[in-house]
Amino acid sequence: MTTFSWSELRRAPIHEDDHLLVLDKPPGISVMGERHAESLTDLAAAAGEPVHWVHRIDKVTSGLLLLARTPSAHASLTRQFANRGADKRYLAWVEGARLPETGTIDLPLRPGRKGTIRIAGEREAIRYDADRRRFALPESAVDRSKPSYESRTDFATALVSGDRTLLVLKPVTGRRHQIRVHLAWLGFPIVGDPLFHRGQADQRTYLHSWGCEITCDWRDEPRTRFWAAPGEAFLDVFADGRKPRLDDALDALTT
Repeated sequence: MTTFSWSELRRAPIHEDDHLLVLDKPPGISVMGERHAESLTDLAAAAGEPVHWVHRIDKVTSGLLLLARTPSAHASLTRQFANRGADKRYLAWVEGARLPETGTIDLPLRPGRKGTIRIAGEREAIRYDADRRRFALPESAVDRSKPSYESRTDFATALVSGDRTLLVLKPVTGRRHQIRVHLAWLGFPIVGDPLFHRGQADQRTYLHSWGCEITCDWRDEPRTRFWAAPGEAFLDVFADGRKPRLDDALDALTT
């Protein structure tokens, strides 16, 4: 079991000022408390540097994490995430090679059994509209027996390598486990995902929080984008020596 220390986690911050700390979180540690497990915010508090989580990325996910250092920054930033004012990008290696170059996954989520999250409908009912490049459920196939929540993820393909694909993803909504559930329900689970890719030998989950643009109203130039470089170990692991088209995929998500 990997153990973490606050001094190591915050040793090389992506950004730091009086109001905000931006870290590159490794996989394997939760942002906030879980039962019987350490969390990043617990470690910070124990080290005498309390921080307030602005958004959560899953324990198995690596990458960009924003932590507020003041109540005013926390209020401003959490409001942006709640109101979709934070523009986020993720990277994911998924199983399968039959996704379109770009597209939208527009599938509502609802609670499942034992605290899980699932699509509010049956997998077999999902349809792909080639003209709109959109995966969705027909209205008649949406399960209304429990509350469900609008959930949309845009994606672009950066590389297809054998039977795996590297995607750049933009979660338009920010639901819990959204990217993981959306991709798994389409039949393209994230490599190493313990929820949907069980029994595999991968040492980590290949989902990375890559970039986020937010407004830091305490700065001279408030609108700011931060990046957490995924590193060659992430990009090259399934690439067979080829370079992914990250810039092209990013551009595809902004047009």
